[in-house]
Amino acid sequence: MSKYLNNTLSKISADKLASHIPSAPAPSHLPDSMIPSVSLLPENKRLILFTRHSLRERSDGNGFASYQLPLTPKGRVLAKSWGRWLSGHLPYSLDVDSISSPIGRCIDTAQLMQEGAGLKRDITHQSLLVEPGSLVTEPEIANPVFKEIGVLNFINRFLQGNLEGTKNTYQGGLDILSLFYQNQPQDGHLMLAVSHDTLLSAFLAVMFDVVEIDWNDWPKMMEGVFLWFDDQPFEQASAHFIWRGQVYTRPINSLLEGYRAAGYHPSKLLLPPEVQWK
Repeated sequence: MSKYLNNTLSKISADKLASHIPSAPAPSHLPDSMIPSVSLLPENKRLILFTRHSLRERSDGNGFASYQLPLTPKGRVLAKSWGRWLSGHLPYSLDVDSISSPIGRCIDTAQLMQEGAGLKRDITHQSLLVEPGSLVTEPEIANPVFKEIGVLNFINRFLQGNLEGTKNTYQGGLDILSLFYQNQPQDGHLMLAVSHDTLLSAFLAVMFDVVEIDWNDWPKMMEGVFLWFDDQPFEQASAHFIWRGQVYTRPINSLLEGYRAAGYHPSKLLLPPEVQWK
């Protein structure tokens, strides 16, 4: 998706970041993109890892995964070993509460990552992180379409504004960003935010300002994006994020401008109540 960079999104030069290149091997079955991303992490930020859950049982042929599908035994081992690896090789503490989709495989991923890090912290269930909940305003309209056309077609129609019962594209991104902004950990800490492929793929597409993605863009299980904010009020801040070994920055106000340009007003945003738009 990096080929779609525009004036609202920019890459950050690697020499502006502290390079942490761990010597220990990555956990088995961890997506290849994660260690190159780790090597680009900055120092002493309020870091968030927005990640897809670990390996789960197979879904149906349309890509729709029942909420009941659990992690596989390998998925449980991966989540725990990834938490242990992060705790042992990053200059960040994972000793902070996590947020998660309320679906079992996401909660289990967060819990197992905490266990791997030698921790037992609260895991807050966030409805904004359930698929496709963060994108939907009228579930009775959107959810049957989600099951009928498959996950990739659903996300692309959402990105193109061609899907009834869903939010404006920019609103979907702003809602997730505001959730993260309000749940930032302390400096030098890493918070886990565990969700699903649909939410992560839609969020990244909004951040990259693209209207269509393909399976090459689709997040793998246990693949995630590292994210942090400027120390500014939400609407004045930029979101910095690392995805597949590249670092980007996106001014939050540019998302709001896109939302307004689509004919919407900030008062219509379904943001958490703590965020007040002027």
